[in-house]
Amino acid sequence: MTVLLVPYHLDERLPDDEFPVVPDRVVTKDLPDGSFWSRIADLYDLVGDAVATAKRPIVVTADCTVAIGVVAGLQRQGIDPSVMWFDAHGDLHTAASSASGYPGGMVLRTLLGDGDPAIAATTGLTPVPPERIVLVDARDLDAPETEYLAGSAITHTDVAHATAPEGPVYLHIDLDVIDADTVPGLRYPVTPGPTPDQIRDTALRILATGRVAAMTIACTWHPGSEAPLEVRKLIDDLVTAAS
Repeated sequence: MTVLLVPYHLDERLPDDEFPVVPDRVVTKDLPDGSFWSRIADLYDLVGDAVATAKRPIVVTADCTVAIGVVAGLQRQGIDPSVMWFDAHGDLHTAASSASGYPGGMVLRTLLGDGDPAIAATTGLTPVPPERIVLVDARDLDAPETEYLAGSAITHTDVAHATAPEGPVYLHIDLDVIDADTVPGLRYPVTPGPTPDQIRDTALRILATGRVAAMTIACTWHPGSEAPLEVRKLIDDLVTAAS
């Protein structure tokens, strides 16, 4: 198990000590000028290299877009993973459907092949088929996301009933999946929601299959918002179980 810290929210470099882990490696890059996706693609290409050479990587970061680099890195290993995506949100927007334009809300759709062309051109990311994606919770969906899901082969389920598909799995956990009353300072809080214990029980069950090839923990709160003890314990338990 290798803990990789990617200390960014989107293209903003954050202090390493904002994250409640002790990493084996910190992945950073001086980003070039240009559009957001062209800038960040260089970072995720580097993340892909780190994941491709790591043993059962756990990637810790501050938003969900790093998943692009994680999946690209697994594909460089010859692994075509299914994706289990724990999140309060769907992250299924395109640039055309998003009212906010927030890139983090587009990342799962990008993994499906509907993102900015700069991503695939730089990272070599191959689209994940929708039937190999399990979207867990996603209790806060916008109308375009609901419409997309209705016509998609993506499995949408709640935390209690989430089960790992066959084959290698990429387990992505955005900690805003937890009830926002438990995690102060979230960038996009949603309440009510599952407890840390409920997330732990389901995630440990998935990790116990032995088929999790990589895991992401997205600490999606504002800088300076220290994670409460039960959330830090959840992170510790997930890292320990993955080792």
